[in-house]
Amino acid sequence: MMISAVCAVALLCLLPVSHSAPLTCEELVRPLVRLDPRHLEGKRALVAGSLSQPQFLERFKQRDSASVNFANSTSDTSISYTRSIRLHDNCTYSSYNITLEGSSFTFDGTDKSNLSAAFIHTSCHDCMLMRMNVESGKRVHFYLFSKRRQLEQEELEEFRAQVKCLNMPPPAVMDPTKELCRDE
Repeated sequence: MMISAVCAVALLCLLPVSHSAPLTCEELVRPLVRLDPRHLEGKRALVAGSLSQPQFLERFKQRDSASVNFANSTSDTSISYTRSIRLHDNCTYSSYNITLEGSSFTFDGTDKSNLSAAFIHTSCHDCMLMRMNVESGKRVHFYLFSKRRQLEQEELEEFRAQVKCLNMPPPAVMDPTKELCRDE
């Protein structure tokens, strides 16, 4: 009996560990070191988001759907950015030119102290994670975009952990069956 117990323990020690240690908050919310503008190009649907102030989060939850579309210009640092939001079957569009600076970007013509944004690391292969600081960080917006409308559970759990690290309310997850706005 003793020999079979020792063999069982030895066998368990040889099996690969399927769960790695959880990432620390520092690792979960680290900005990208360098962003390739070509990685941004294209349209992505908003999958989930959180806002630091509950009243803005409640308004955010009323959206039917939203998306962003990045179109590269001839520059490695300038890119155009179009946001579309569907609310009560009406679409609104906003277009901006942004300037990339490493992992962060600024909206051209805006006060950098009032609005700053950064791309945050995510393990999701086709996702883009944006953190926006509004009014010098008094309000934080944290958005997860993807080329897919619905993500794997692990990808959403990672986003929830990232939101928790930022001490923000639990994220709102968009309904993937709601229609996106057409390209303008």
